[in-house]
Amino acid sequence: MANTQELTDQIVQAIGGIENVDNVINCMTRVRVQLHHHDQVDFDKLKAIEGVLGVVQDERLQIVVGPGTASKVANYMEELQQSHSSTISNNDLGGTAKQRAEARAQENKQNYQSQQKSGPFQKFFKTIANIFIPLIPAFIGAGLIGGIGAVIENMLTAHVISGAFFTQLVTIFGVIKDGMLAYLAIFTGINAAKEFGATPGLGGVIGGTTLLTGLGDDKAITNLFTGEHLQAGQGGIIGVIFAVWLLSLIEKRLHKVIPNEVDIIITPTITLLIIGLLTVFVIMPLAGFVSDGLVGVINWIISVGGIFSGFIIGAFFLPLVMLGLHHIFTPIHIEMINKMGATYLLPIAAMAGAGQVGAALALWVRCRKNKTLRDTLKGALPVGILGIGEPLIYGVTLPLGRPFFTACLGGGVGGAVIGGIGHIGATAVGPSGWSLLPLISDHMYLGYIVGLFAAYIGGFVFTYLFGTTKAMRNSDTLGD
Repeated sequence: MANTQELTDQIVQAIGGIENVDNVINCMTRVRVQLHHHDQVDFDKLKAIEGVLGVVQDERLQIVVGPGTASKVANYMEELQQSHSSTISNNDLGGTAKQRAEARAQENKQNYQSQQKSGPFQKFFKTIANIFIPLIPAFIGAGLIGGIGAVIENMLTAHVISGAFFTQLVTIFGVIKDGMLAYLAIFTGINAAKEFGATPGLGGVIGGTTLLTGLGDDKAITNLFTGEHLQAGQGGIIGVIFAVWLLSLIEKRLHKVIPNEVDIIITPTITLLIIGLLTVFVIMPLAGFVSDGLVGVINWIISVGGIFSGFIIGAFFLPLVMLGLHHIFTPIHIEMINKMGATYLLPIAAMAGAGQVGAALALWVRCRKNKTLRDTLKGALPVGILGIGEPLIYGVTLPLGRPFFTACLGGGVGGAVIGGIGHIGATAVGPSGWSLLPLISDHMYLGYIVGLFAAYIGGFVFTYLFGTTKAMRNSDTLGD
């Protein structure tokens, strides 16, 4: 396979050159590129590049290249962008403004067209996903460090280990974890402002406002709707996102009417004053009511539905991953963690990836003659077991067709087991598979492991019996 630089160069060439790239971000396995001209992309050429596991055609082009590689490709692409911009700036100062204006016009045109094609719900889900995608590495790193700290603390409590060193280590791990989780509202505000076209710093201030820093019972703010004290973080990130959206509307409006000479002073001051007061007295109380209701409904579905709800969530989560829409659940996970200390939705959703692992194992056994498939499985299976399922989706199950559906059924089996056992939650948002194990709450590790193996077995059995064809078993390609 080509190295990162060669892979990036091939991708850039296939998408119309670096001048066709507006901006680029990445999640664990995908490079997400905002383009100026979608019609300049050679999709056949892009999909044929060795190292590209899949392509999702969306408002922001999603190129699946796998864990680790995604961040490297995105970083190198940004370097190419900076180099290209510098060349234009040095060689054609007169044309820079024109080029930027044309690019902005084209971008606005594409945004308008995409809004016409996408429904409001789909557009909303994509917006939520774009806010949280840049935070995924921090979620994973901070969450796993917190999980390791919890394991060490449990070992201290059980007197398996002892000593001041381990006690101090637990404290330090907690501080690192809280560096992300305690200030998530600020990070969310910054990213939401970027997504809505507002000043990121102002979005961060509004996120920080919801933390009510420095307030206690002796210096409290009254909830105008209930008469009780307003609680720090009330309304959660749902309130932050809504407040920053309103902030973006006001800021953009003020930029149009405030004279340029005083814009930098007047606009941020008025914007923060209006949205700050609105956030404290209106948005936080109302968003708190909404988030409480949302968490309550989901808990009711999981607890009352049990096995049935678990099967539905586990079976239908994989298609959301395929479409890149699974990040819409991130705010729900976070609200559940804030309210109850754990999200009981994440372990069920994690079974979707486990169903894929079971399907992949069945393909390994069933398709011994298919060397191309088995070589692909060698690279995709290990990361799939650790909870990163997109290489398996785009490299194996989806191209083959049938195994994708049998993998979904396997995920449903695992979800049914988790739902049937009940009260299996995760204390932080992180990857699925075995990587999620340190984050499982209330010592329900065994129940989670049972769910994993149930999904493995379900995916294996369904795929072994119904997920292959004679062509798959006897040929040496990934085609059906």
